[in-house]
Amino acid sequence: MYSFILAIHVFLALGITLLVLMQRSEGGALGGLGGNANATNFLTGRQAGDFLSKATGYLFTAFIITSLTLVIMAKAQMKAETQSTGLIPITAQQQAPATQEDQPVIPEGE
Repeated sequence: MYSFILAIHVFLALGITLLVLMQRSEGGALGGLGGNANATNFLTGRQAGDFLSKATGYLFTAFIITSLTLVIMAKAQMKAETQSTGLIPITAQQQAPATQEDQPVIPEGE
């Protein structure tokens, strides 16, 4: 299941990249593609920009959802692995305090 969602995540990233690259910064999306865009009534001027903007928004929303899903699944998997092995991750607060042997020796008087 994790691999399937990861594959969808990668395709969403590619789709977002392509849609953003197809848009024009002036707002006339797809204006240079397909020859004379004004000759047809399909996806001309503002319609193309609105379509690409909405499609980018939908893909970005799906991308965020898959990102969160992957994080939740990875955290659950790590928790399950920790419980099955009986190992507890050591944090900085749980580490043993430094002993006298661990301290560096500083020569005096030099």
